[in-house]
Amino acid sequence: MNLIHVCLNVADADESIEFYEQFGFEESWSFETPDGETENRYVADEDGVELQLSETDGETEFEEGTSWDHLAIGVDDVDAVFADIDHYGVVEEPGDQPAAGARTTFVEDPDGHVVELVQPLD
Repeated sequence: MNLIHVCLNVADADESIEFYEQFGFEESWSFETPDGETENRYVADEDGVELQLSETDGETEFEEGTSWDHLAIGVDDVDAVFADIDHYGVVEEPGDQPAAGARTTFVEDPDGHVVELVQPLD
């Protein structure tokens, strides 16, 4: 068994793609639902991990379940990426998490999805 992709509802796929490109993701493919109501665009990293960005025509209010918390992305330097990226909110400032063996920070993407940036501690 392997993870194929994570699907995120987004108000503006172009804006979300620009956000995830900052982490090395590139747009890979897209499709529209048969009823023409939803465009699904995908971004993938160099290892083939995909995010499905399901555009909601500007809708930003979603009923949130309790099973979704955050998306984790590995980076070489949490502090440098945190300083350089165009994020849309800080959930948690960069800090060491010795129990997890990592330095992390949590930011929001354009639609408020929480993204954790993870750097292994040496």
